[in-house]
Amino acid sequence: MLKIHFASSRKAGLALLLLGLWILWQPASARSADPAPVRVAVYTGGGTGKSKVNLLMALRSFPSLAVTEVTAEEIQSGKLMEFDVVCHPGGSGSGQAKALGDEGKSAIRDFVEQGGGFVGFCAGAYLATNDYSWSLGILDAKVIDKKHWARGMGQVTLTMTPRGQAVLEIKQPTLDIFYGQGPLLQPNEDPETPDYVPLAIYKTEIARNGAPAGVMPGTTAIAAGTFGEGRVFCFSPHPEKTGGLDRWVRQAVLYSAGQLEKKPAGKE
Repeated sequence: MLKIHFASSRKAGLALLLLGLWILWQPASARSADPAPVRVAVYTGGGTGKSKVNLLMALRSFPSLAVTEVTAEEIQSGKLMEFDVVCHPGGSGSGQAKALGDEGKSAIRDFVEQGGGFVGFCAGAYLATNDYSWSLGILDAKVIDKKHWARGMGQVTLTMTPRGQAVLEIKQPTLDIFYGQGPLLQPNEDPETPDYVPLAIYKTEIARNGAPAGVMPGTTAIAAGTFGEGRVFCFSPHPEKTGGLDRWVRQAVLYSAGQLEKKPAGKE
């Protein structure tokens, strides 16, 4: 009996050893149940402002995101194809467009059209629209009251749409956020570009520096759309500069990378 017990134990040990070696020989992706991090490129070149620091801090606080800063020259050389999503922070939309040049803007359009994600914050949202000669034309949106773009900064209240509540994982119908002279968006009705879906609407306004009152409420504050095979997500206000809203930055990136739902934004 002792011989039989010893032989059985030896066989069991050998089986465990072989199993362990087999597991070690598997690729890392096969050994881990965690999905690969979303590869995020953050444009930090010409035309960006100080808010890029807030954006980078917000993005890097989430282990599920692998964040890399990129320049205009790197975008022009095709580096975006190494990433899943590109983020454009606040600053100057026209300044970013100038730094990127036609070659850089074309590279971004190709990236999104082929399935990449684009997330724009304030100036990045201006850049995404199809309402300026220098813009990317990847979001079917026009900017209301261009003359008074510098209407001031401060807290405003948003009204969330049902889609916005779902995508940004928020239950309350309204929420306060920091506004820093972002675009007041409305549909541009360009037949060549898919309509965007509003995720949040401005409920209150800032109307300083000669800006007329009554213009801002009702315009789109957060928009999600598609361009080719890719997704476009734009914030007029600044979640990355609003305490407690870093998660919105993550949700926008995950949505643009196609990881939150299979169905892209579109008319409901």
